[in-house]
Amino acid sequence: MASFTRREILGGAAALCGAGLSRGQQTTPTFSTDVKVVNILATVRNKSGALMGKLTQDDFVLAEDKRPQAIRYFAAETNLPLTLGLMIDTSGSQVKVLDAERGASLRFLDNVFRDRQDHVFIMQFDTSVQVKQALTTSIRQLDDAMAYVDSETMRQVRIQGGGSTLLYDAVIRACNEIMKKQTGRKGLIVLSDGVDFGSEGTLQESVDAALRADTLIYSILYSDPGAYGILGGDHDGRRVLQTMSEDSGGDFFEVSKKLPVEQVFAILEEELRNQYSLGFVSDKPVEISEFRAIQLTAKQKGLTVQARRRYWAQH
Repeated sequence: MASFTRREILGGAAALCGAGLSRGQQTTPTFSTDVKVVNILATVRNKSGALMGKLTQDDFVLAEDKRPQAIRYFAAETNLPLTLGLMIDTSGSQVKVLDAERGASLRFLDNVFRDRQDHVFIMQFDTSVQVKQALTTSIRQLDDAMAYVDSETMRQVRIQGGGSTLLYDAVIRACNEIMKKQTGRKGLIVLSDGVDFGSEGTLQESVDAALRADTLIYSILYSDPGAYGILGGDHDGRRVLQTMSEDSGGDFFEVSKKLPVEQVFAILEEELRNQYSLGFVSDKPVEISEFRAIQLTAKQKGLTVQARRRYWAQH
């Protein structure tokens, strides 16, 4: 949950009007000084899975802990700045798919990234968590950094006493050290088989960190079936990644022969260009810091709203 001064809110509202409110969807809101606004990013699909654009504020119903809430601002997010973190699993189980991940990530950035407007960082995780490129507005820096995203060597694994995959720790670090300091649209794109081994943090703690940082997690399950020898399977990685995405308000994808990684990124690109931003001020004052449940639905039958289900109410 973000805290803004009245001047910042009014300035942001004016910017939102220029981004999509000129059609008379709502009037400029007025808030008191230091009001706490809860921001929600949402994607809407119909029964066939197609993205629904051109919805208005009046098409949504919002509640907090089942209490109706008034939507105080609303906008289509297509043109507003975007902050993304590319989180790439470089553990031993991903060696055979890493080249495809790097290539698809670069093509995705070429299509989505707006130079000098959007911000992106690159982080890899295996036995350690490394920021390969700090937040930047330069596509050239991102291209250069991607070339250095690579798996650990066997010598490094032996020195460290065995390999591990710090998925949860990577997400927690990205949210706490980077995303929490940013404003606006924020998302992590996690490319992994979903198997965590060795993290100090837990799955729940990684989701909570994303919620506190107002950050969506878009997870892409990309696994090498032979990576775990005779055991096979994904070791519950699918459930892990689905939980991260669904609980944070993002989306989950699984790479397959029918859905290659390039196509996954194309779907994600379309989703990022068809988001809605909603803001409300809770009718219940914050007396203690806590997570609160939120329910965002569409009035029209047959529409599914993808958004986070909780937010952190900071005292």
